[in-house]
Amino acid sequence: MQSQSPLLASYLERRDDMRRFFLAKLGPAADVEDLVQDLYLKVIALQDEPVNNPPAFLYRLASNLMLDRLRQRRRAGARDADWRSTNQTSVGTVDVADAPDAESAVIARQRLDKVMAALATLSPRTQQIFKLHKIDGLSYAQIAGALGISKSLVEKQISLALGHLHSRVIR
Repeated sequence: MQSQSPLLASYLERRDDMRRFFLAKLGPAADVEDLVQDLYLKVIALQDEPVNNPPAFLYRLASNLMLDRLRQRRRAGARDADWRSTNQTSVGTVDVADAPDAESAVIARQRLDKVMAALATLSPRTQQIFKLHKIDGLSYAQIAGALGISKSLVEKQISLALGHLHSRVIR
């Protein structure tokens, strides 16, 4: 059986001291147990390295680990704040999401599927006229000119399509 390295032995003797060290430096809100565990992993990785003063080296490792954690939190906080400022709107101190919630998105998707299915049952000409007006944003006069039909026929086809959609989707 191999004997413990001096660094590992020092860690095991001072584990509670390390917990208190992190708690004193970072306060009770810190993830002290995570830091103590991360310190253990560093000690295990370095246990075969020659160390002149294991307790001092252990505290240096703990300090570096703590500083890395603080820098990581600061970067994450800045990154989150940047994301929030570009992707969300705030009203006072409350963040307002620009995107709909999941339930609303599913309901909208289902409604769109119904609309598309209802449109598919219309004649190709009526579908084309409806899409030119509602999707492409062309006026009745522009559609009539492009298709070589009367404006009155365009109005009738749009009215027919809307009535059809209303009966199939909204009912």
